[in-house]
Amino acid sequence: MTKLRTARFALGMTVVALPLALALLGPLFAGGPGPRAASFTLGAGHRLGTDFVGRDVWRQVLHSGRPVVLTALAATTLSYLVALPVGLLAALTRRRLLEELLMRPLDVLLAVPSLLLILLASTVFSPGPVGLALLVALVNVPDAARLVRAAAAEAAARPAVEALRMQGETWWRTAVGYVGRSMLRTLAADTGTRLTGVLYLVATAAFLGAGVAPDAADWAVMVDRNRIGLFVQPWAVVVPALLIVALTTGTNLLFDAALVDARPSDRGRGRGTRLLDPIRTTRSRAGSEARP
Repeated sequence: MTKLRTARFALGMTVVALPLALALLGPLFAGGPGPRAASFTLGAGHRLGTDFVGRDVWRQVLHSGRPVVLTALAATTLSYLVALPVGLLAALTRRRLLEELLMRPLDVLLAVPSLLLILLASTVFSPGPVGLALLVALVNVPDAARLVRAAAAEAAARPAVEALRMQGETWWRTAVGYVGRSMLRTLAADTGTRLTGVLYLVATAAFLGAGVAPDAADWAVMVDRNRIGLFVQPWAVVVPALLIVALTTGTNLLFDAALVDARPSDRGRGRGTRLLDPIRTTRSRAGSEARP
């Protein structure tokens, strides 16, 4: 299992390294803007040709990675920062009213199409990159919270959780130490999928002019703005699209590699055994107390 994990981790790092390196270090090596040429041309000193307004595609690629990566990562992180405590509290609380107060407003928000909500907000104010990240995070909170609640409720229904309560364990230790760890694989799979959906929302919002300027340096914007010249100068579309695909695919592979041996059958019975098998601990205590 360790070899499989190492292979997956190496493959994930190989796939995700290029888009991350271009996003983080690209602007340092992009150089000056230079003169513009004719639209959608190849050669003439341009490694990947020119885009729809005659700018060098390679320079745009170097400049365009950081906004899309930071926006997607920030939106995904913010959505989970809200969804995790809400979903855990809704699943572990024994107060029906509190659960309804937590989940029903999210159900109302879930009924509104994500893109429509972003566009409506954009008509009221100009969100900018930070506002776009907040909006995308907001529309991802309802379904993320429902997924967390469903996974946590399944884990909370196990006899182990009741045993933890009988031992007098704190809510935090029960929620994070046992229930949270039981959801890791589900959350990891959802994170990779959610990051892909966030990139889709950011790209679509940029195409419709919500939160991103039409000529902004952004891989998603490059794909949308240069698609009209796909069969004339394909590199202006293919290169940024492949970088986005590599970013999402590599992220999924890294999450799979991080948790490939997280199943109980692969773990030793060392540290944390009392949390993983609280029923046995409770029975042992009960037996020792019953002896004279």
